[in-house]
Amino acid sequence: MHDWLTLALERRVVRRAALCALIVGTILISINHGDAILAGDVSPRRWLQMGLTMLVPYCVSTYSSVSAMRAFRRDGP
Repeated sequence: MHDWLTLALERRVVRRAALCALIVGTILISINHGDAILAGDVSPRRWLQMGLTMLVPYCVSTYSSVSAMRAFRRDGP
């Protein structure tokens, strides 16, 4: 677990995951909450939902990056 967290917190992994979250999260928020945003109906609950929407692609990207890095270390090029 320590090895996994160390890799997940590497600057390049965090940067890649943040960029993915920004792009994919923005698209998902537009699809799922765009009508409410345009109508000005953004409640605290909706802010929480939008935050979680951004968190999902961040977690997926981090998991994918760390898994690939571990497989590369284990199996080599």
